[in-house]
Amino acid sequence: MAHCVSAEAEKILDKEFPVLDKGFIRLVDYLGSDERVVQSARVSYGEGTKSYREDAGLIDYLLRNRHTSPFEQVVLTFHVKMPIFVARQWVRHRTARLNEISGRYSVMKDDFYVPEAGDIALQSGDNKQARGEALPPDKAEGFRAAFEAGQRSSYGEYVRLIDSGLARELARINLPLSLYTEIYWQIDLHNLFHFLELRLGAHAQKEIRLYAQTLLDISRKVAPRCCESFERHVLGAAVFSKDEFLEIKRRLRGESGILEGSALARLEEKLK
Repeated sequence: MAHCVSAEAEKILDKEFPVLDKGFIRLVDYLGSDERVVQSARVSYGEGTKSYREDAGLIDYLLRNRHTSPFEQVVLTFHVKMPIFVARQWVRHRTARLNEISGRYSVMKDDFYVPEAGDIALQSGDNKQARGEALPPDKAEGFRAAFEAGQRSSYGEYVRLIDSGLARELARINLPLSLYTEIYWQIDLHNLFHFLELRLGAHAQKEIRLYAQTLLDISRKVAPRCCESFERHVLGAAVFSKDEFLEIKRRLRGESGILEGSALARLEEKLK
């Protein structure tokens, strides 16, 4: 099997999938598919692709037992347009190759992210990195207007600096994190799954969760069985510490538990 082609992936190449108000993700290219994963896993004893059920079972086995190298055989390249504050979280994952539009070479577009009214909230009282309950519509619209006014002012000053002849690399430095940027991002399936596991988590910021969900939807077109296995064994699973696992075993045997306080709270949160 010299070259794997996914008919569903071919249908969506270069198609824009919208995210947020002005963002998108495009699948630019891909290498490999489900078939490449099972083929590379079986290379040690020379057997080719088998039935759908056997291939799906092998993929489950590989993912469940952390045999990750076959998944690295599948590579996807995305074109992503996102706000800079999302990009700064995105590039924390250092297992991909990327190239970003440069404000040193290009005049940046007047594209800024403004949250929907339902996504505007005050700071959470018990989570230092998250928002709390959404604000009433009238107050939320006031904050939306403040975002837009600040963006107009910042971009207007940027244009004035550009028009005055100031170097683009200097004119850009006061532009806000809400400005949209664009990247080409290439990653293998194993590391994409790690990205998705973290960025689809409940503690991830909503904006990057929306991008992660779109990435998963697109990736299903390339490697549907791998993505199905990922959702079943990783995304829909929980990892327990040694003490948590012993606590579960005690409770299943009808014995009293010994975890308490924050340790018990963490276990109960995982079991929700």
